[in-house]
Amino acid sequence: MVLGGDAGADGTGWALSGRDAAVDGALAALYGDREAPRPGRDRTAGLGASAPSVVRWLGDIRTYFPSPVVRVLQRDAIDRLGLGALLLEPELLEAVEADVHLVGTLLSLSRAMPETTRETARAVVRRVVDDLAKRLAARTRTALTGALDRGARTARPRHRDIDWNRTIAANLRHYLPGHGTVVPERLVGHARAARSVRKEIVLCVDQSGSMAASVVHASVFGAVLASLRAVRTRLVVFDTQVADLTDRLDDPVDVLFGTRLGGGTDINRALAYCQDRITRPAETIVVLISDLYEGGTRDGTLRRVAAMRAAGVRFVTLPALSDEGTPAYDREHAAALAELGVPVFACTPDRFPEVMAAAIEDRPLPVPNRT
Repeated sequence: MVLGGDAGADGTGWALSGRDAAVDGALAALYGDREAPRPGRDRTAGLGASAPSVVRWLGDIRTYFPSPVVRVLQRDAIDRLGLGALLLEPELLEAVEADVHLVGTLLSLSRAMPETTRETARAVVRRVVDDLAKRLAARTRTALTGALDRGARTARPRHRDIDWNRTIAANLRHYLPGHGTVVPERLVGHARAARSVRKEIVLCVDQSGSMAASVVHASVFGAVLASLRAVRTRLVVFDTQVADLTDRLDDPVDVLFGTRLGGGTDINRALAYCQDRITRPAETIVVLISDLYEGGTRDGTLRRVAAMRAAGVRFVTLPALSDEGTPAYDREHAAALAELGVPVFACTPDRFPEVMAAAIEDRPLPVPNRT
């Protein structure tokens, strides 16, 4: 986008006024030359080093641009101008357009956050988490409840357990043309899953800095899964250390503030922790969410995954759980996992319920881009 500037400076030959000049100034503050003012220019680029100036700029861009553009501008401001530290100011946090990327930045700063800012930061994170939960929770519960209930067929299902498509197909010979209906002499439905075959789901999540969006989504999904009585969910996050956040799953915000974004990666160590806590391999699904850049022992990771699969564990690897497009990940490591029969593919949050439902039913996964 080219808005203008004088002929000597920007070469457009157009001078701006009113709203156009204000929009141009807001963009120049972020993308303009902050090192050397050009001759003939009376405008200056940059946001300054104070929270009040940034708050004014945030108000400007919210006035001039739609929310998706505002979020991009905020992200660029944090990256280009080093405004991460200013997010520790409560008045600035109250002015930002909250999204998953901002949550990731806040989590990376959480250990340097003063108490005066912490509650404001939690409120910002909660807004994002609540929005994600509204979008994803119902779909997840529907998909997984259906998968868990499709255990055994029964000819005497309760009304809510009737499989109407199969019931109609089984009774087509009883179609009454005069009434335009099928008489269902035989019902086909699903028996309720027994307690003894309750599935175990282990989410093993890499909390290195590049995985911030995936950590946010995994925390929300972990809380939703934990609310389903028919599954038992464990959430493990790791860098070079391992943290079990299962006892915080009733509140994904607590989960997120229990993470520590950044640092190294030891996948083998994290999987060793998970493996030691698997008591029913045939009923267990392990979902490794990691970019697979192993700082530990790659051969040890592969041996551990092979051992879990041999014991009956269903294993899935997601290099990303986010809407950010094709992720960067260790493709050589991904290929080695694929040779062990482990599906490796990036997954958007909208597809995750379908992936988990397929894993629970032990059917082929909906893999959009197989590694």
